[in-house]
Amino acid sequence: MEDLPASVIFEILSRVNDSADLARCRLVSKTLNALSYEVRSLNLLCSFDRYLKSRALETKTLITPFKTIFKNLLLKSRNIESISVGVEKPLQGISDDDVDDESDDLYLTEVNFVSEWLPEISGRLRSLSISDFWIQSCWRRSEVLSVISSYCHNLAKLEVKNAWLSVEGLKPMSKLTSLTLKFVRLDDEDLNKVNDCFLSLEVLNLIGVGGLREPRIHLLHLKMCQWTVSNAPLSLTIHAPTLTELKLNCVKPKSLVLETPLLFSLHLSIEKTSEWGMKQFLNLNSLRIESTDLYNLICLFPCCKTVEKLMVDSPKLSEQVEVRREVSFEALFHVFSNLSSLTLGPGAWLELETCFRMEGLKGKSGMKGLREMVAHLVVNKVQITQSFISRVLDQCTNLFEMTLLIHRDVDSAIANNLISCCMADFPRVRWRWGMWKEGTKDTWVCNGVDSAIQDV
Repeated sequence: MEDLPASVIFEILSRVNDSADLARCRLVSKTLNALSYEVRSLNLLCSFDRYLKSRALETKTLITPFKTIFKNLLLKSRNIESISVGVEKPLQGISDDDVDDESDDLYLTEVNFVSEWLPEISGRLRSLSISDFWIQSCWRRSEVLSVISSYCHNLAKLEVKNAWLSVEGLKPMSKLTSLTLKFVRLDDEDLNKVNDCFLSLEVLNLIGVGGLREPRIHLLHLKMCQWTVSNAPLSLTIHAPTLTELKLNCVKPKSLVLETPLLFSLHLSIEKTSEWGMKQFLNLNSLRIESTDLYNLICLFPCCKTVEKLMVDSPKLSEQVEVRREVSFEALFHVFSNLSSLTLGPGAWLELETCFRMEGLKGKSGMKGLREMVAHLVVNKVQITQSFISRVLDQCTNLFEMTLLIHRDVDSAIANNLISCCMADFPRVRWRWGMWKEGTKDTWVCNGVDSAIQDV
């Protein structure tokens, strides 16, 4: 390998995903050793196996501390621009008997540990990711954000996972454009501080951030946001005038306010909300809604004539089911009158079919614009399902592609008969079909009107 040009060897070393392997390369030759210190990224993960060996009586004296390995790898490197350090399986797979509450050997957001290496390389650093060990970090409030903001003036991307964070001493970071906080504890005032100090954020991911009661995002340059709320807050507010993509997953906020006029793509997973503050979306094109209260949630939307692609589903309800109204095609097309593509999850299809069985299906002019549909079917009564499909296609006269995904537990003879009837009754439609089941990916079985019917 030493016969290769130095630039080629450097390129190979730069593609090594695990920096532990990079350290092993240093033992092979002087050339590899010298070039290994020129790489621009460091990625080191403490494996679960290493953690267990560090605890076992027969092996723990043989295991070099993970923090020591990390510092030795990092401080000898000269051009580091990206760092990713973490612990494998930080939240699971460990019994109570294996936990030493006083240990801090894998407490990676510890201020003293970070302060040992960050000042040396902070000037060049563009990306930093720390995935802590929850067992050791959840009961220790860390001011690591203050340390990072004090030294990393050129940082563009920051990711912190599995930690209890404090914003005490947090300083503005004008060049930070991407922030991910995953499984961390914050308070409302902490999130307010994030808004104030990270004014240039364009990408924000808040996944499983606990402790928030009335959180508010106020970021003028934000373009993409993913927010999964782990508790049940009283209210959620997003004020982001340049936001174009939003994925929001929450439970039952009393109020939800979206001040996002440029929103283009919205994925909303929410059980229900009492108050809905939302101005009319003038640019919303793609919308995905998952809710156990589809009808009332959809009725809260302002008329969205710009939405062309809609995906809806209603997850399984708990045993304590509230009396509610099923959503209908009329309700969908009343709000979203210019749909060209519609995807229906199994819960949504069941609601629509139930509503059809009780009330029938009245024609809507908006249905004529629908071009393609994907439906996840359960098929409790094949005659009703077939009649419903026929009625939908009678109304959607410009629909040219229909995909039926039938539950795997449906008898194959019933499924094949349904498909045969649909193809015979509507030869103008390009039919596709397949199978679905909870917890698995959809499986496509056949494609095209001339294809033989497959056993599904």
